[in-house]
Amino acid sequence: MMRQSDAIKQSDDDLSKSERTRRSILATAARLFRYEGYYATTMRDIAQESGIEAGSIYYHFQSKDQILSEVLDLGVRQLYEKVREIVRMAKTNPEDFRKTFALLIETHLTYLLTESDFTSANIRNYPMLPDEARAPHRDLRASYAGVWSDFLNEAKRSGQLRSDISVTVIRQFILSAMNWTVEWYDVDRYSVSILAERMSKLILDGMCSRYVVDTEGLKAVATISVKTPESFGKAEKTRAEILRAAAYMLRENGYKATTLRQIAEQADMKAGSVYYHFKSKETIVDEVLNAGLHDLLSGVSAAVQEFKAPYDHHTRIATAIWTHLDFLFKASEFTSANIRSYGMLPNHFRKRHGRIRHEYGRLWDRILREAQEDDAIRSDIKIVPLRQVMLGALNWTVEWFDPNKAGDEGYLSLPEFSGMLVKLLFEGICDRQNATCAERAEAC
Repeated sequence: MMRQSDAIKQSDDDLSKSERTRRSILATAARLFRYEGYYATTMRDIAQESGIEAGSIYYHFQSKDQILSEVLDLGVRQLYEKVREIVRMAKTNPEDFRKTFALLIETHLTYLLTESDFTSANIRNYPMLPDEARAPHRDLRASYAGVWSDFLNEAKRSGQLRSDISVTVIRQFILSAMNWTVEWYDVDRYSVSILAERMSKLILDGMCSRYVVDTEGLKAVATISVKTPESFGKAEKTRAEILRAAAYMLRENGYKATTLRQIAEQADMKAGSVYYHFKSKETIVDEVLNAGLHDLLSGVSAAVQEFKAPYDHHTRIATAIWTHLDFLFKASEFTSANIRSYGMLPNHFRKRHGRIRHEYGRLWDRILREAQEDDAIRSDIKIVPLRQVMLGALNWTVEWFDPNKAGDEGYLSLPEFSGMLVKLLFEGICDRQNATCAERAEAC
C-alpha cells in the first residue's frame, strides 16, 4: 500500500529547498486540517508547526485558501489514482468481484485512517466549506465516485449486484459507511485490514441470518415527536432562538469556527445581547449538543419500547433505523448539529457528552445482541463493530441526502430512503436471489 510520504515526497536530491519547504507546509496543513479543522487553523499555526517564520509561509502560498485547495486535491487524487488502477485491473477478471470489492474497501480505509492526512482532511472538512471552495474539486470527486459507479454497474450487469436499488444509492451507502470511520475507529486497537474484512462482508451480505428478509413487509411505527418545552416569556423565547441559531452554525461550520457573533447574527440580535442569556459560547454549544443526544436517545428508546417480547427483531431494528434517520433529518434540529460537529469537538466536550453517547451505543448493542441471540442476525458478526459501521452509514447521510428534494425526479422521500437503507443493511448489496449455492451458504 502506498504511504502518504510516497505521494507527496521525492528524494531530497531531486527537490530544491523551496520545494521541500512547500511540501512540508502542505503535509503540516493536512494534519492540522484533519485534527483541528480548516476554520480553526491559522497560517501562523501552519508556519509554526512547519518550523518556519510566520511571514515566510507567504513566499510559498498566497493564502490559507490556496493551501486548502492543494490539500483537498491531493486528498482525493492519491486515492482516485489507486482505486482507478484496481478497477482497471479487475476488468480482466470480472469473476473476482468479491475479492476486488474487498481490496477497494481496504484501500479507501487505509488512505482515510492511516496513510494520508490529505484524504482525512478532505473528508472531514469538505462538507463544511462554502460553495466557492468546493467548486474546483467537484470534478475530481465526481471522477472518484465514477470509478466506483463503473465497478458497481459492471457488477450489476453480471448479476453480482442487486438490481432493485440504484447504483448511486449503493455507492453512497458504501462510501458513507467508510467515511464515518474517521470519527470512531481506533487504529491502535485493530488493524485497518481487520476492519476492511469485516466491513466488506457486512456490506456485501448484510447483517441478517435469513437468506432473504421480508423487508417489504417492515413498517415503521408512528414517528416519535420531540416535545420541546413551550416558551412563554420573551427571555425564554429568545434563549430558544439562540440555541436554534447555534445549532445551525454548528451544522454549517463546526465548533471552532462558530463564534458568538455568528450565532447572534443568525438569531438576528446584537452580539452583546447573547450574554444576557448565556455566559459563553461553550455554554450554548454544550446545551445544543446535549439536546441533540437526549433527543436521539429518547426517541429511539421510545420507538423500540413499543415492542414486547418475543420480539419481531427485524421490524424492531428497522424501526430503530427509521427513527434514527428521522431525528437526523426532521425531528430534532439539534441532533444533526451534534453529529456533524462531533469530529472537531475539543476533548473536554467529548468527555462531557461521552456518557450519553455510550448510553446510546449500549441501547443499540442490546437491540442487536438480542436479535443475534434469537438467530435473527448472523452469528459471525461482532456486535460493537456492526453497530459502529451501521450508525456510521446512517450518520454520514447528513452529508449527501436531502429530504427536501423529495418529489423531484430521481430523489426519494425520507421514508423511501430509510426503507432502502434498511434493505441494504439487512440483506447487503449482493443479488441474493440469483446467488449460487456456495455463495448462499457463505452468506448465511
